[in-house]
Amino acid sequence: MKLIRFGEPGEETPGVLTQDETRLDVSAFVQDYDEAFFADDGLVGLKQWLKENTASAPRVAQAVRLGSPIARPSKIVCIGLNFRDHARESKMEIPEEPVIFFKATTSLVGPNDDLVMPKNARKVDWEVELAVVMGKKCSYIERDEALEYVAGYALHNDYSERVFQLERAGQWVKGKSADTFAPLGPFLSTCDEIPDTGNLGMWLKVNGVFRQRSSTSEMIFDVPSLVSYVSQFMTLLPGDVISTGTPAGVGLGMKPPQYLEEGDVVELGIDHLGESRQSVVAWQPASAEEVGSRPGR
Repeated sequence: MKLIRFGEPGEETPGVLTQDETRLDVSAFVQDYDEAFFADDGLVGLKQWLKENTASAPRVAQAVRLGSPIARPSKIVCIGLNFRDHARESKMEIPEEPVIFFKATTSLVGPNDDLVMPKNARKVDWEVELAVVMGKKCSYIERDEALEYVAGYALHNDYSERVFQLERAGQWVKGKSADTFAPLGPFLSTCDEIPDTGNLGMWLKVNGVFRQRSSTSEMIFDVPSLVSYVSQFMTLLPGDVISTGTPAGVGLGMKPPQYLEEGDVVELGIDHLGESRQSVVAWQPASAEEVGSRPGR
């Protein structure tokens, strides 16, 4: 299955994308794709419901905005320096263990929402990544059982502000966590749609020019290894995201480095996980009314 959420920010409705690209509203079965849905074997129930209700489920227009394919999770765990080609371009040694950092869940947005440059940003960078979405609660699991706990996969752009990340006390989280810095989707593919995550082509363009072209075969630590590793240090909850790192071609690694500017357009994709597109816009201070009424994503 391919899970989608559609509608205005903070008011998304759960849906499914069929093989012929038809969007179905499945809100008659589930309220949202959140922790409770995945924990209660929602994927199994949804699959059965679709067998009986696909023909009668409401259709959703293609023009309707897509949100993140999952509701805001308890955490977004990111893996740094996990591609051999990216390590080479960064002139850094291959890590002996995965490098872990977090991304604030408030950075989560839809796949085609604008990228809003943070206030005082100067070096905003792109990173196409494969995101893993957990389907079951787990801790201290072994590599050979890790995929039993995964719900599926999604396309993720792990945006970064390099000044915040590297030049201001070297704290990665604050360079990764601005609003709109985690566009996810367009959909979540369940595991049966992608049985092998070890050789997925991935790419990213800025203003129509390829910047990243690689494959998950360049990963240093594969998906099962990462899920198992992260579970040794924290409990993973249903709906949690593990973003598995980016390949070569980021702006920081260019000579000279190049970063995003207002008006730029970023497009990206991963085999079997669709494509997304973000336009870069300037930060504007929110009005008091907007701050008071701002919904969760």
